[in-house]
Amino acid sequence: MDSRISARALAAALGGWRTREPAYEALADSIRLLCLDNRLAPRTALPAERELAAALQLSRSTVAAAYRSLRETGHIASLRGSGSVTLPLGRRDPGRVDPADGMIDLQQASPPAWPGLAGLMADVGAAASSLVSRVGYDVLGRIELREAIARRYTERGIPTDPAEVLVTTGAQSAIHLVSTVLIGRGDRVLVETPTYPHAVDALRRAGARLVGIPVTTGDGWDVDRAEQAFARTLPVMAYFMPDFQNPTGRSMTAHERSALLAAGERAGSVLVLDETTGDLDIDRGPVPPGFDTAEPGTVVRIGSLGKTVWGGLRLGWVRADGDLIRRLVAARPAHDLGTPEFEQAIASRLLARFDDIVTQRSELLRAGRDAVADALRVIPSWRIPHAAGGVSLWVELDAPLSSALVLEARSRGVLLTAGPRFSVDGGHDRHLRVPFTSPPDEMMRAAHVLSDAWDAVRAGARSTMVDAAGAVV
Repeated sequence: MDSRISARALAAALGGWRTREPAYEALADSIRLLCLDNRLAPRTALPAERELAAALQLSRSTVAAAYRSLRETGHIASLRGSGSVTLPLGRRDPGRVDPADGMIDLQQASPPAWPGLAGLMADVGAAASSLVSRVGYDVLGRIELREAIARRYTERGIPTDPAEVLVTTGAQSAIHLVSTVLIGRGDRVLVETPTYPHAVDALRRAGARLVGIPVTTGDGWDVDRAEQAFARTLPVMAYFMPDFQNPTGRSMTAHERSALLAAGERAGSVLVLDETTGDLDIDRGPVPPGFDTAEPGTVVRIGSLGKTVWGGLRLGWVRADGDLIRRLVAARPAHDLGTPEFEQAIASRLLARFDDIVTQRSELLRAGRDAVADALRVIPSWRIPHAAGGVSLWVELDAPLSSALVLEARSRGVLLTAGPRFSVDGGHDRHLRVPFTSPPDEMMRAAHVLSDAWDAVRAGARSTMVDAAGAVV
């Protein structure tokens, strides 16, 4: 057993769980979703039946039936002396469900591979004899690739030397490595909420105590609250996605960038900017100025080719001052021994054609965004925001039933991720992330499924509210 969750905390995490009858199955389904979304980590001890029943105002027999259902599906086990404990759910992304044949999988917000990638990979493979004569992996990154990455930063107005670039096996690897080096156990870290859940997982694994800063599709970043949090908590690090933030799709204004940079510099914090979606511009236009005026050592930038080229090309990088790069290189062998030569050779050729790639991605994402926005209008009560880029819409529902909707849609063949998965400190059950990277015809089918599922969830929520007014079951 790794941890324990109290009855009060579990009740808060469950939110509006009671959306159908029987109550015990609705409760069991909601706990299953917490496990699937990794909001309940494996080997977490659940509250005793009597404690949870009191917190939820249920009978103990209802909670007992829910726990029994969870045991039957392999989500929890009962251990002598430890009560009920959540179980690992296999060797997969804890926030994902493996889709069955015929299901529409909208859990992943990644575009299909850039059309020219296969041919480019074949060209690199044809020259494999020169690659296999080398070690095969590189802890810092091939000089020609680091030069190409540095050149792109310099063209953006951020003068960069190749010695200020470290090549990694994807952005997630970069986030893990940077977190491990910068964060000590118990250190405070500012992070947006909602945000990219795997970044939160990496920060927590490094021992961070997270301080959430709200960001919304309408108002952007809460600068006043961020400035107060910087001054009050003096975080060692802040993690931001300034361009086409995941999941909201929002980009920082020039004021937000300069205000957050100034607040971070006053607090002595390192600002880690996740720019993995930064090149996915549809119709925003020029990037506002801001972080490029940072003092040396204040800003660390993370990039990758996963969203722009292909999710299967596991190649990313860190752009930081030379001292931090040396610290990252020294710490890296505990994580992995380096980035494969083959992927680096592919990346070098891709960066030479990157402007053309970005143009193609913009056209693809524009078609997907417009198709999804049109499709979701079959549900008039939902608020569909405009996204000027990125990979998804952060849709606002007219009731806090995102988790229930995801479960109902899953039973109808559509896989999505509930809003609370993107939360740092709870909430967001009134939102749903809907990627626009799938084919338009698939999205139309998914929208009609969501419409029917939403009607069912709302009807179930109304009936249980009426029932709860009469008696506790």
